[in-house]
Amino acid sequence: MSVATATVDTVAQDELFTVNPDLGPPPEQAEPREVAVPAGAPLAVRMRPRSLGEVVGQQHLLREGAPLRRLVEGAAPASVLLYGPPGTGKTTLANLVSAATGRRFVAMSALSAGVKEVRGVIEEARRRRNYNAENTVLFIDEVHRFSKTQQDALLGAVEDRTVLLVAATTENPSFSVVSPLLSRSLVLQLRPLTDDDIVALIERALVDERGLGGELTLTEDARAHLVRLASGDARRALTALEAAADAASATEAKTIDLAIVESTVDKAAVRYDRDGDQHYDVISAFIKSIRGSDVDAALHYLARMIEAGEDPRFLARRLVVHASEDIGMADPTALQSAVAAAHAVQFIGMPEGRLALAQATVHLATAPKSNAVITGIDAALSDVRSGRIGTVPPHLRDGHYAGAEKLGNAKGYRYPHNVPEGVLPQQYPPDELVGRDYYEPTQRGAERTLYERVPKLRRTIRGER
Repeated sequence: MSVATATVDTVAQDELFTVNPDLGPPPEQAEPREVAVPAGAPLAVRMRPRSLGEVVGQQHLLREGAPLRRLVEGAAPASVLLYGPPGTGKTTLANLVSAATGRRFVAMSALSAGVKEVRGVIEEARRRRNYNAENTVLFIDEVHRFSKTQQDALLGAVEDRTVLLVAATTENPSFSVVSPLLSRSLVLQLRPLTDDDIVALIERALVDERGLGGELTLTEDARAHLVRLASGDARRALTALEAAADAASATEAKTIDLAIVESTVDKAAVRYDRDGDQHYDVISAFIKSIRGSDVDAALHYLARMIEAGEDPRFLARRLVVHASEDIGMADPTALQSAVAAAHAVQFIGMPEGRLALAQATVHLATAPKSNAVITGIDAALSDVRSGRIGTVPPHLRDGHYAGAEKLGNAKGYRYPHNVPEGVLPQQYPPDELVGRDYYEPTQRGAERTLYERVPKLRRTIRGER
């Protein structure tokens, strides 16, 4: 069998080969059957649900009449993209779809499969359908890692249902899957498991014969710690439980307590991917928390990104942007603080750079807010892009080169420093934009002074007083 493919859980193993019309139909295949899971398999594998009734979580997709439930029950087969964080049941649901439809189940990993392997599976699926009326469920794990060419190779087979595609991804398909494949598939989002879901899985594993078979008990605080460590990931919860059970068995203990769990697993999962939607979601929450002046939430999201290994230069750049976009002249020192943090991160690196990032985050989150800078420049850009440009008034043009005087450049320009106030009546914008206001200061923070000063400046400059 190709190293990139495997027939999993529901059918006998069989070889893949390229179609050759001279070979005739393939040999008869055994009926799909459930393959026994070896006793030494990881606990998470042994406890994989065997039926829809054993699935925990995802009730929004499995309620009566929901597309995924209909698919698992063998009705209205359609290719699907299962999108969700690790440990939420994507592989389990793919297996249940195969078992419910009675189809041959072939799994591929996008980490190791290439176009050749994809085409080989499709040709084999087509051959079986044509000669034996045997249909194939093709499960592709981490489909977001497939290149555009690899994804394109699936289109024809999905279109004519040579294969029923069940693809899993931890990244938003809108960013990682080609549009034609998206349009041919149902996109179903799986949610992280709740704490109650994780507790149910742990309790089942403790007593089920496939799991620990009732040989060990779990204290309440140990259970709570396992739930906290899992962060909604079933696989992580069962892996941690198995490690704690092994440690308990090694000392012939019959109870798994908090000390045992802490000695085997000491760090909670941080769900974050630097290239996918988690990246965009968390940075979005970070910026919106700063904009909303919630300093505690802002520090939380900053900590999540730091712990997950986000590029600190990216974080510093976002702070610099935010300082002008959402604070601006309400606190002019915010930009200085953000730029200083960016320089500090570049100068000292991590982990010490987290202090400068945190200081800038606190400054920006607690500062008075104004979006007058971004609304002002965007309004000006909108006018420019729509053609409201006009010519530079002659008295503002450059008069320092030979021949400028003959063109009338700089003639009549009035030097503001020649008057005591430093401001005098004079036209600065093109004729088409006289009287057009872009910057509208707020009454928040330091911008309150500008709220009073800018209208006075405009009246003076425009000769309205």
